Amino acid sequence: MTIFEPGTLVVSCQAGPGNPFFSPEAMALMARAAQAGGAGGIRANGAADVAAIRAVTDLPIIGLNKVGDPDGVFITPTFSSAVEIVEAGADLIALDGTLRPRPDGEPLARQIQRIHDELGVPVLADVDSLGAGLAARAAGADLIATTLSGYTDGSTPPGPDSGLVKLLVAELDCPVVAEGRIRTPEDVRAVMDAGAYAVVVGTAITNPMDLTARLVEAISSPEVWRSSP
Repeated sequence: MTIFEPGTLVVSCQAGPGNPFFSPEAMALMARAAQAGGAGGIRANGAADVAAIRAVTDLPIIGLNKVGDPDGVFITPTFSSAVEIVEAGADLIALDGTLRPRPDGEPLARQIQRIHDELGVPVLADVDSLGAGLAARAAGADLIATTLSGYTDGSTPPGPDSGLVKLLVAELDCPVVAEGRIRTPEDVRAVMDAGAYAVVVGTAITNPMDLTARLVEAISSPEVWRSSP
């Protein structure tokens, strides 16, 4: 069960509190711009954003619902948190597929089964390791994404985890989606060469505040001046 073609670029249109783009209207504009640039899908958080984006595009939407403690399982952590996202227009549900305990105690397999049976949409499991990917697939996930690699153990690397993509592709019988710290065309090529079915890019496209901060930091960094010709 997939909702987009192999080789698709999915653009993650999300903004948090404190970001000037934190509104459904702004995310809808981001989605329109992404589609105009050739994106084949959108990833969006929360019912309001999903509904606003659905109103302006017919691209497939990967919907999620960030609920609860950001230090734990909070990406669509329960079945109930998935319901409103599908009702808002999402074509696929993204959820935390790590091995961490879920807040309501329901097994991952049960949550996925209910999403399949009661909501009728595929599930993409965001994982952080090969073990989590294998477990999420065994639990019924239709696609596996590397979204949480480096974010659950405090060892976040600077670039995309193409190594995990390659491991998952070798072991799984379902599409593997690359996501996380993909910022350049070279990053995209690296994860595609590792076997990714599709690529999700967020910050590098839809977060100008973060991009500006990175450039400002580069200007003030002594390393930048030492490496200048």
